Amino acid sequence: LTSLDDTMQHDALIARLATGGDNEVIEGKFRLKSGAEWRRFHIRESVFMRLADGTPSQVIGTAHDISKADMLECQLRQAQKLESIGQLAAGIAHEINTPTQFIQDNIGFLQDAFNDLIRVIRSQQELLRAVKAGLPTDRQVAMVEQEETTADMEFILLEIPRAVQGSLEGTGRVAELVRSMKEFSHPGTKEKTLFNLNEAIKTTLTVCQNEWKYVANVVTDLDPDLPAMLCLPGEINQAILNIVVNACHAITDVVGESGARKGTITVSTRFDAESAEIRIHDTGTGIPEHARPQIFDPFFTTKEVGKGTGQGLAIAYSVVRDKHGGSIRFETEL
Repeated sequence: LTSLDDTMQHDALIARLATGGDNEVIEGKFRLKSGAEWRRFHIRESVFMRLADGTPSQVIGTAHDISKADMLECQLRQAQKLESIGQLAAGIAHEINTPTQFIQDNIGFLQDAFNDLIRVIRSQQELLRAVKAGLPTDRQVAMVEQEETTADMEFILLEIPRAVQGSLEGTGRVAELVRSMKEFSHPGTKEKTLFNLNEAIKTTLTVCQNEWKYVANVVTDLDPDLPAMLCLPGEINQAILNIVVNACHAITDVVGESGARKGTITVSTRFDAESAEIRIHDTGTGIPEHARPQIFDPFFTTKEVGKGTGQGLAIAYSVVRDKHGGSIRFETEL
């Protein structure tokens, strides 16, 4: 192996061995001497022999190529993301259909109102021409009055601005849904970028609205002073989605699916020194004691067959711990 991408990390490892450590582990990118491709290795170095003063005289290192494992994990995460998008598709279609139907109804009203206005305007134009010619007739005046009465001008003048405003709000809602879905489903980058976590939360809550709106009210308490953080945006979106959907399922187990009662999901952010905290709270069933040690294990689920794959929290754990060096934990009561 050659060309370690972080020599300082390796130098620090050697220094720890020199000051008494027997085994040290790092992960990093290396290049094989036979090729230029960067590959990820897990490296363990152990002291084999020491001099009389304790200085290491021989060190044995083993390197394991974990590039394929990283690739499989990435593929698994992408598959789970696509599965999530597939599950959300019907809800997104419903969310888009509602404002679209409203826009269509408004446009239908505006079309009828426009036709009525055309008849009123034409009768007024005819009366105006007669006035200019000095020959207005009672019939023309009566026709203008009749057209205005038929068109119900007072109603039209009141409702047209409302229909226009409603249509603008509807198109804005559709645009928001499309933007959120585009941002959520974007494949993202392999490199971390500065990312607004508050916007990520808003986007994810918009995308999965059809999951929670029938069973829960969502409350957000987002720190306005939270700075942009160095993240993998697509991974963070997925982690938030997985936990929110889990919260929806837990609340459904309490309130049912009738919509007669609702729980609450609260999402908050805080900034402390150099760390950002995202806290997601729900009024669901809580986590059974026997399941608590395993909830972040891949393929572990307490849901019935066909409802859960056991990947959601495992991927959230991997995103937070492995990909971002953060911590993820839970507090629960039944």
